[in-house]
Amino acid sequence: MFERRQERLLPRRRFYGRMARSAGAAGAVVLGSLAIGVLGYHHFEHLSWLDSLLNASMILSSMGPVNPIQTDAGKLFASFYALFSGVAFITVIGVLFAPVAHRLLHRFHLQFVEEDEARRKPGDSAGRKTNPP
Repeated sequence: MFERRQERLLPRRRFYGRMARSAGAAGAVVLGSLAIGVLGYHHFEHLSWLDSLLNASMILSSMGPVNPIQTDAGKLFASFYALFSGVAFITVIGVLFAPVAHRLLHRFHLQFVEEDEARRKPGDSAGRKTNPP
């Protein structure tokens, strides 16, 4: 998915495309997670669709539930959904920042390689050991 160590830095236009794909993937994870929460609250707590959306959104954003949870099944669902939401949040952050972090590290690597090549003398074996004749 990302360019390798020996490859040149990706042009900005293609990098922005990569960022858009990452944002789309992160958005899909958020929408999927939100759908799971809405369906769960509607089914287990018998909340209206709007209240289910509100509760799922608040849990997904780490704010906590709005409506009190009444049923045992709803409490179990809310517990697992809260744990799932924490993992989903970390996943979304990772997917969003992976292209930026990769570009930054790739740029640093290229900078170090160029500096290393500039310091080498012509005919230098780049620190590789050679067998004596």
